Amino acid sequence: MTKKYTLLLFTIILAFGTFLPQERGNASSGSVTISTDTVNVRSGPGLSYPNIFTVKRGEQYQIVKEKDDWIEIKLSLGQTGWVVNWLVTKDDESNSGTEETTTTEMGKVNADTINIREEPYVSSSIVGKLTNGTDVSIISKQNKWLKINFSGIKGWVRAEFIDTQSENDSQKESVTGATGTVTADSLTVRSDSSLNSSIVGTVSQDQQFTILDEKYNWVKIEYESGSFGWVSGLFLEKTTASTQEKQALKTTTVTILHNGTNIRKEADAQSEVVALGDEGDQFTVKSIVNDWYEIQLKNGTTGYVAGWIVSNNGSNPQIHKGGAESYLKNKTIILDPGHGGGDNGTTGTNGTLEKDLTLRTARLLYGKLRAAGANVYLTRDTDTFISLPSRVYAATANSADAFISLHYDSSLDRSSRGMTGYYFYDYQKGLADSLYTSTIAQTDLSGRGVRFGDFHVIRENSQKAALIELGYLSNPQEEMTLNSSVFQENAASGLYDGLARYFKNN
Repeated sequence: MTKKYTLLLFTIILAFGTFLPQERGNASSGSVTISTDTVNVRSGPGLSYPNIFTVKRGEQYQIVKEKDDWIEIKLSLGQTGWVVNWLVTKDDESNSGTEETTTTEMGKVNADTINIREEPYVSSSIVGKLTNGTDVSIISKQNKWLKINFSGIKGWVRAEFIDTQSENDSQKESVTGATGTVTADSLTVRSDSSLNSSIVGTVSQDQQFTILDEKYNWVKIEYESGSFGWVSGLFLEKTTASTQEKQALKTTTVTILHNGTNIRKEADAQSEVVALGDEGDQFTVKSIVNDWYEIQLKNGTTGYVAGWIVSNNGSNPQIHKGGAESYLKNKTIILDPGHGGGDNGTTGTNGTLEKDLTLRTARLLYGKLRAAGANVYLTRDTDTFISLPSRVYAATANSADAFISLHYDSSLDRSSRGMTGYYFYDYQKGLADSLYTSTIAQTDLSGRGVRFGDFHVIRENSQKAALIELGYLSNPQEEMTLNSSVFQENAASGLYDGLARYFKNN
């Protein structure tokens, strides 16, 4: 009889065991906003899980649960997925992203077609659509969403797709050209003119912004391209339009301080590089946008150069960089583009030379780090041969805070693909992990993990050092990807973010 009961119990466990709840992380609430251009959503909380979706900057999603460095978010049609937590921003925890303020404003749709959703999340059900120019009544506001009423249909739409009366007033205000300069070390940007509204960003001392609107002691600014928010006017020093004009006339040219300085399409360290400047080059200044100079290029077009990596030839004070990049400021970083000269490294199936690609990546990363105020050195900045001991010596002689050796991989198996991070000593593993994780997240390349590697430049290095293989040139499809401008920019951005995250945590 005992055996029969035991058998029955075992059968019940087999039948229902798989339906027992599995703990995947801590349940959570609230929402997150995507804080970089694109973020990969994976099927599980780790880089080994496949990508199932891509989300974009500014989109907001409900949090399902959290596990380690990963957050599970609710997607459309009941799906969920996982994103790394340093690529998103949690909405203000004081109100869990749910504070709703009432209003009686009118608004007008400024996009071709927009969706009306049941709840203020992009994953929520669509209850209707609106077309360009449609007038709507705004019932309330919540973070970056507006609750509207149109012909009896009530629902939520993204705030950037609705022009409100207050925004029209802001545009009139901006015509005066008044600007404000941040006087605090760091100043919080909020979604509305209230301490109870959610935090959407930060700005730093000496940054300048056009004043779009004012309410009591609050000022509305465009703190990032296309992103608006409110800061305390108590920490913003106003400058009149006439004063700005006089200042602009003082600085007529700027001089490049370093070879290979990136000149970008927009006033943003992540913008496309349109030209390179060398030490001693001089350019005429057309305008000043925040901390960037718009300069006249030799071909007649214009570009932007960061004000803190050039010297101005007028009587204006020198621009200095502040902000989130403070984790990189004054850090000494050695970038080691692998191979060079007679050493080509590996050769891709379509003829790509590893030595050329490593230098290309290093130069992009160099520009980003210099713009953040880091002291950056390249072991080579031309197609020359540098011995392995000389590369290591550059790290030791400069007491480097980080040494990064950049390479591209090869295999007899042409299907091999993906990125690998290497370290030799335990004290180097943290740097390799951070660089690898951030770059994988930014580039969408397959991940092969971080592992021990017996390479001279990290084995003989007494500094924090890592060697990164950024993909396989022996794989024809991956070679095309690695050569693309999009990948190169994303790889440099990933390495940049990985370094900032490493210094932030160490």
